[in-house]
Amino acid sequence: MGTIKISNIRVYAYHGCLVEEGKIGSDYRIDLSVKANLQPSSKSDHLADTVDYVHLNKIVKEEMAVRTKLLETVASLILDRILLEIPLVKKAKIKVSKLNPPIGGNVEMVSIIMERKR
Repeated sequence: MGTIKISNIRVYAYHGCLVEEGKIGSDYRIDLSVKANLQPSSKSDHLADTVDYVHLNKIVKEEMAVRTKLLETVASLILDRILLEIPLVKKAKIKVSKLNPPIGGNVEMVSIIMERKR
């Protein structure tokens, strides 16, 4: 078993409960890690034998482009797609952060962390 991590994926998206958030949007940061058997790819040197992080990044970007009210919802959708589309992944963990959230204070970011396994 091994871990593949993608850190600090930056996207601009329109998540949030406030009407303004859907119109103005905000910056988001996503950190993702997946666990999979990396032994076959370490021996074969073939992309088909591992988890393609380009595919992971594509899933994150596509799901972040669909507006939701809650970070929990978009994180869940990303995890669902990873497990559905990439059979090699045994476990996935995601951290979705909204930078400079509109919560009435000097707050750098709010984050949620979720994980799923087969």
